[in-house]
Amino acid sequence: MTRQKIQIKKIENTTARQVTFSKRRKGLLKKAQELSTLCDAELALIVFSTTGKLFEYSSTSVKQVIERHDLHLQNHDRLESPPSLELQLETGKVASLRKEIAQRTRELRQIRGEELQELSLEELKQLEKLVEGSLNHVVKTKDEKFVNEIGALKRKGAQLMEENQKLNQQISNSSTERQLLEQAGQPSESITNTSSSADHPQDYDCSAISLKLGLHLP
Repeated sequence: MTRQKIQIKKIENTTARQVTFSKRRKGLLKKAQELSTLCDAELALIVFSTTGKLFEYSSTSVKQVIERHDLHLQNHDRLESPPSLELQLETGKVASLRKEIAQRTRELRQIRGEELQELSLEELKQLEKLVEGSLNHVVKTKDEKFVNEIGALKRKGAQLMEENQKLNQQISNSSTERQLLEQAGQPSESITNTSSSADHPQDYDCSAISLKLGLHLP
C-alpha cells in the first residue's frame, strides 16, 4: 500500500493536530541535528506550539546563533554601501598578511617533514640544503655552549684549587709556629695564654713581684 498524501492545511481536530505536531517536531529536530553534524553547519531551531510551549535546538547555543545572525545583517548593510579607499587598502593589507602567514606556515610544515608530496624535485633539494644549514647552525651553537660551560667549570676548579692552597699554607704556617714555640721550651698552650696575659698586664706584674719577694698574694 502506498502512503496517502496528506493535504497541507490546518488540522481542525485538536487531538490529531497535537499528535501530528509531536511527530513532525521530533522529525524536524532530528533533521536539524543531522544537518549540523553532516555539514558542520551552525544552526538554531525555535518552535512554539499552539499552547505557547517552547521547543528549541542549536548546534552551539541559540543566543550565539541569533547574535551571529544580527552581526551578519549589520555587515550586509555595510557592504551594500561602496567601501572607502582606506577600507580597501586595509582589506588588501589583511589579505596580503593572510597569504604570507599561510605561506610561512606551509614552509614551516615542510621543514618539519610535512606536506612534501606537492614539492618538485628541485624544491626538495632546496629544502634539504635549508635543513642542513639550519642543522649545522644548531650543532655549532650547541658546541659553543659546551665550550663555554667547560671553560666556566675549569675557572671554577682553578679558583677552588687556589683557595685550597691558601688554606693549606695557613695550616702549614700554624704548624711551623707551634713547632718553633715547642723547641724554645714554651708549650703550645702559651699561644692562647699569651693573648690573655696581654689583656691583663697589671696582674702579670703583681704575680712577678710576688714571686721575687716570696710573698703569697691572696
